[in-house]
Amino acid sequence: MVEHLRMTTDVEREQAISAAGFNTFLLPSRLVYIDLLTDSGTSAMSDRQWAGMMLGDEAYAGSENFYHLETAVRRYYGYAHLIPTHQGRGAEHILSQLCIKPGQIVPGNMYFTTTKVHQELAGGRFVDIIIDEAHDPDNEHPFKGNCDLAKLDRVIKEHGADRIAYLSIAATVNMAGGQPISLSNLREVRERCQRHGIRIFLDATRAVENAYFVKEREPGYAAMTLEEILRETCSYTDGCTMSAKKDSLVNIGGFLAINDDELAEQARNMVVIYEGLHTYGGMAGRDMEAMAVGIEESVQLDHMHARIGQVEYLGHKLIEGGVPVVKPIGGHGIFLNASRFLPHVPREQFQAQALSAALYVDSGVRAMERGAVSAGRDHETGKNVFPSLELVRLTIPRRVYTQAHMDVTAESCVNLYENRKSIVGLKFTHEPKYLRFFQARFAPVEGEQVLRT
Repeated sequence: MVEHLRMTTDVEREQAISAAGFNTFLLPSRLVYIDLLTDSGTSAMSDRQWAGMMLGDEAYAGSENFYHLETAVRRYYGYAHLIPTHQGRGAEHILSQLCIKPGQIVPGNMYFTTTKVHQELAGGRFVDIIIDEAHDPDNEHPFKGNCDLAKLDRVIKEHGADRIAYLSIAATVNMAGGQPISLSNLREVRERCQRHGIRIFLDATRAVENAYFVKEREPGYAAMTLEEILRETCSYTDGCTMSAKKDSLVNIGGFLAINDDELAEQARNMVVIYEGLHTYGGMAGRDMEAMAVGIEESVQLDHMHARIGQVEYLGHKLIEGGVPVVKPIGGHGIFLNASRFLPHVPREQFQAQALSAALYVDSGVRAMERGAVSAGRDHETGKNVFPSLELVRLTIPRRVYTQAHMDVTAESCVNLYENRKSIVGLKFTHEPKYLRFFQARFAPVEGEQVLRT
């Protein structure tokens, strides 16, 4: 189906962003022209998925759709046990509560916001072991999601294997700009961890996109199917958390998949407490059916080629226009380098937050901040954490927008970059305790608008 996109005036957008506290998450969607806030649950489902919705078995226990989904997960991801959840963070919560003891370390290839919070709430501490190239937006390393094996060795030596809860590995790495991990690196990580008895859990949210990059960039995989690469990826891990709202092309849903029988039984018990019965886990039967179909569609090369191709199209348009972006172009979106974009705005005035607000005012395009606001505060000092990457994410929903929408987005970004000195910084007026980027509110450090006219 199609959706009417409403074009707003400059005055309407200025009023809207001010009412939203200059936080694009707080904008009503009816006032957004092109919504690039996230690819989570915003993709368009296929005719086969919609047909599957009509086959929803809404039995409280033992839904037939659960068994269809279980078959799909076992076939394409290869894990033995499926525990459905309402979305990815439900799986993160259960995994963290089961596998992390207070004081333990959780190494990983760069943090993700919700994952890190769940790890911390369980008493763990995240330690970044991603390669240094991932923190350099101009470095064109083809696999910036790789783990630094020397960093991993140091963490094991410093803390001891017994104090490491597990390795948290993402494919692809969201906060680095949608950057993939190579299978050769993951294989080496697996060998290290097996020697020390450390488990690996994969964030498989965009693992199919990662498989596409492996096929395109890693020697020895060009002739393999995405399905084969995905299975090999998962084979180097002990389980995964999954937000099916991305790769699996559904509007809601997720799962925890595990190989260990005992851990899976514990997870089934916990899902009953927090999500729902172990054969629906917070989803309707129709949603599980749509997910089962979506998993099958996600590994089709023509689909993924078109999906990544649209992201690359926008990225190349921005690079041609001189706009600083993270390179190489990642899987699910384009990441503007806000520090390079707004060098006149101090980092203490939240460059990425200001840029995302200004982009909305300029064109009605909604993006999101991935920088200091997302990083939060240091737990010991209470000071803002300023990560090496201060980014604005232009996230492309799957099967939704046309090339013309990408052109409009590129034109707006180029226009803002050419007039970047008209953008002013922001300051907090309201700051939530957890995941502040979702609900925080801001005000310009001078004047009433983030984009001076």
